[in-house]
Amino acid sequence: MSALHADRDAAAMAAEKIKVFAQPQRLMILSCLLRGERNVSEIADITGIGQPALSQQLAELRRADLVQNRKEAKQVWYMLADDGVALCVRNIEAIFGGVGAPLLPAVESIASSAPPADGVAAFARILG
Repeated sequence: MSALHADRDAAAMAAEKIKVFAQPQRLMILSCLLRGERNVSEIADITGIGQPALSQQLAELRRADLVQNRKEAKQVWYMLADDGVALCVRNIEAIFGGVGAPLLPAVESIASSAPPADGVAAFARILG
């Protein structure tokens, strides 16, 4: 994937995906699902979102490919679509919800606090 500053189409796609995250009820649902697969009634109980609104928001999350579902008897179970969605939700929680620290520190803070390093040392510095 190219850097967003160099690819208008990639930037537009990213902005559209971010818009889906930027709705409180959808963000609550994603946060709930970050903790594991849930059925619709569990999501409603945990988030306090009423059934009509919950169904609408889950449909939007499915259309955006942020969640997947499976049916088991009369119950529908939801889970996050992939690790990328989980990473986004964890970082949103860390940055805005005070839950942990962002998973990837800002490049500027790493660059300003460390002497230049080459090869594996530079890679280890970013991860550390």
